[in-house]
Amino acid sequence: MNKRLFHDEEGFSTVGMVVALLVTLALVFSSAQIYQVNSAAATIQNVADAAALSAENEVAEFYIVAHVCDAIILSLSLTGIAAYGIGIAALCTPVTTPYAETFLKAGSDIFKARNNFAEKAAAGLNTLQKLLPFFAAANAASVVSANSGGSMNASYVGIAILLPFEGKEITVGPTEASEELEEKVAEEKEDLQEAGKEAEEAAKEANAEKEKAFQADCGAAPDYCMYERAERLAILSPQENPLYTTSETWDFSVALKRAQAYYPSRLAVETPVDNSLESQADSALRKRFYAYAIAEIEKGYVHEDEENFDAHFPLLPKNTTEMKGTPLYTEVVYPKTENASGEQIMHAWSGCPGMTEGSSRGLGSISEMDSGGFKKCASCEFSVTSFGKIAAASTSIQNGFEHHYRIVAEAAAAYEKARKKYSPHAEEVKTTAGELFEKARKALEEAISYRFEVKPPGRFGSISMVANLANSPTSTNFANLFVNSDSTLGTQAAISAATLVPDSSEEGESVISSFLDNVSNESSCLDFGLANAVLDLWSFLLSAYTKGQESLEEGIKKAIEFIPFASESGLGIWAANAFSKLIETIGLQPANLEALKPVLVNSAHVLTADDSGFARQILQIKCSYLALYGSGSGDIFSTAVSQIEGKALESIEGLEGEIVIASIEFLGEGGPSIPITIPLPSSAMSVAGDLISSVADTLRGITSSCSGLKRWE
Repeated sequence: MNKRLFHDEEGFSTVGMVVALLVTLALVFSSAQIYQVNSAAATIQNVADAAALSAENEVAEFYIVAHVCDAIILSLSLTGIAAYGIGIAALCTPVTTPYAETFLKAGSDIFKARNNFAEKAAAGLNTLQKLLPFFAAANAASVVSANSGGSMNASYVGIAILLPFEGKEITVGPTEASEELEEKVAEEKEDLQEAGKEAEEAAKEANAEKEKAFQADCGAAPDYCMYERAERLAILSPQENPLYTTSETWDFSVALKRAQAYYPSRLAVETPVDNSLESQADSALRKRFYAYAIAEIEKGYVHEDEENFDAHFPLLPKNTTEMKGTPLYTEVVYPKTENASGEQIMHAWSGCPGMTEGSSRGLGSISEMDSGGFKKCASCEFSVTSFGKIAAASTSIQNGFEHHYRIVAEAAAAYEKARKKYSPHAEEVKTTAGELFEKARKALEEAISYRFEVKPPGRFGSISMVANLANSPTSTNFANLFVNSDSTLGTQAAISAATLVPDSSEEGESVISSFLDNVSNESSCLDFGLANAVLDLWSFLLSAYTKGQESLEEGIKKAIEFIPFASESGLGIWAANAFSKLIETIGLQPANLEALKPVLVNSAHVLTADDSGFARQILQIKCSYLALYGSGSGDIFSTAVSQIEGKALESIEGLEGEIVIASIEFLGEGGPSIPITIPLPSSAMSVAGDLISSVADTLRGITSSCSGLKRWE
C-alpha cells in the first residue's frame, strides 16, 4: 500500500481532509434536520398548550358572570330587607307614614324582582354553562387554526374538551325568612301605625306642657320667669340658677332645683321694703311664707327616664282659701296680747309695737284667730287674710316667682298625665317594631349565607388535542445533499391540559366592580320620584358585594338620612337607630373575588380529577405509555370528538350575538329594567358549527386512517 496516499511529510493528505469534512458536514446537517424535526414537534405542543388555555379561559369568564349574578341577587336581597327595615321605622310616626308606604312597597317589589331575577339568572347560567363546551371547543379550534402556516407550512386542526363535560345545575337559594318578614309586616302594619299615631298625639301633649314649663322656668328670659326673678331677687350662683336656651336640653328637675335654692336665699336676704309698720309686718309674714316654702319644696322630686316620668312639685298657696289648707293656717307661731278691755289681739310678729299695749297671752295660730274673738292690731293690722295677700301678691302676677313656679308645677302634672298615656302606646310600638326588626335580621342572615353554588363544565380543567396534517418533507427550508430529503415528518399530534388557579391580583374585583358600577349608573339615571331614594340605596348596596359591611352600613345610613324621622314622640328616631344598630351586628364580609386564570398543568392532574370514562381511559393510556392503536382504545379520541361535536351543535341552535342571562325589573311594572347580557365570543360566532364539524371529521379521520400513529403526548 502506498503510505503516501493518506500521509505526507506535511501532516495530512487531501483525501483525508475531504473525508473529515464530509463526515463533519453530514453530522452538522443531520443535527440541523433533527433540530428542525424537534422544532416542529415543539411548535405543535405550543399550539396544543394555547388551545387548552383558550378553552379554559371561557370557564374563567363564566365564573365572573356567575359572580355578577350573585352580587345582584345579594344586593337586591339587602336592598329589599333594608327598604322593609326603613319602612318599619317610618311606620312608627304619622309624619313619616308616606315614606313608609313607599319603602314597604319598594321592598315588596324588590323581593319579587330578586326572586324573578334569581330564577332567570339560574336558568340563564345553566344555559350558559351548557354552551361552555362549545365555546371552549370553538375558541380552541380558532386558536389552532390561526397558528397554521409558518416556515413549515403547518396545517393544524384541533379541539378541546372540558372536564367535566357537564356542569352541576345552579339552583335558587332559600327565601323563607324574607317571605316571613313580608307576611309579618303585612299583619302588624296597621296596628303599628295606629300605636305610633296614638303615641305621637300623647307625646305632642306632653311636649307642649314641657315647653310651657320651660318658658316659665327660664325660656322666657330676659322677660319674667323663674330664672329672671331668681336672678333679680335672690343671691344665687350660676350653678344654682342656670339658663337653658332650649327645652330639648332642659328638664323639670332644673326648675325644681332652682326653687329649692331660691327660697333659702330669699329667706336669708328678706328685709322690709321701708320702715313703715306695714312693710315690717309684710316682711315678717314673707319670712314665715319662705320658711314654709323651703320645707314644702324640699319634698319635691323628679324621676324621669325614657320609659317613665314621676314628679312632685308641691304647690304653694296662692290665696287665703288655699292657705287654710296648709300648716300656715294651723301653726302656733303668732304672739297674742290682751288689752286693758280684755280683748285679745294677734300680731304678725313679735316686734309689732302693738304688743306693748297689752299683756302677753302666748302664741296662737291663724286658725285660732279665724275662729273669732280677736281684735285687729292697730299697728300691724294682722288678720286672717293677711297671709293670703302675701301669697297672692307673688302668685297672681307675672313679677312673682311663685306665679311662674305654679305654671311649672301644673305643667309637670299635665306632662306626667300625658306621659302615662304615651307610655303604653310607645311600648307597643317598640315591641312590635323590635319583633319586625328581628325578622329583618333573620332575612339578612339568610341572604348573606346564600351564594350561587357554581360548578361549571371545565372546573377541573381542559384537555386539548391538536394534529398537523401537513405532510412536510423533513428538508423543508433546509434542502441539502448530506441527508435523505425524501422522508417526511408525517402527521404530528399533541395533547395538552390547563386548569384554573386563583390570581392574587385585583383583576377579579376590578372587573366585577366595574360591571356593578355600570349597573349602578344605569339605575341612577332613572327618575321615579320618592322611589329614587330606594334606587340610590340599591346603587350603594351593589358595592357591598365587593366591600362588605362598610358599604352596607353607609348605604342604609344615607337612606335613613333621607327621611325626616324627627317627631314629637321620638319613636321614629328610636326605630331608625334600632335598625342601624341591628345592621352593625350583621358582619357582612366581602365576597372572594380572586380572579381565576388558566395555567398549563400536566394532563394527569386534570384527568385524575374527573371520573368520566373518557378521562379514565386517557389517563390509563398516558400512564402506561401504550401506543394508541396498541392499547385497543383507538376510538377514544373519536368518541370524545364526536361527543364535543354533538353537544356543541345542539347547544348553538338559535344562537345569536348575545345571551340574556336575566333582566333586573327593580320596582315591578313601570320600574327600571336592566338586562344582564353576555356577548358571545367572536370566535364562537365566526366558526359556528361548520368549523366544529370540519375539525371533528378531520380528527376522527386521523385516528382511523393513520397506521403506526405514536401516542399523543
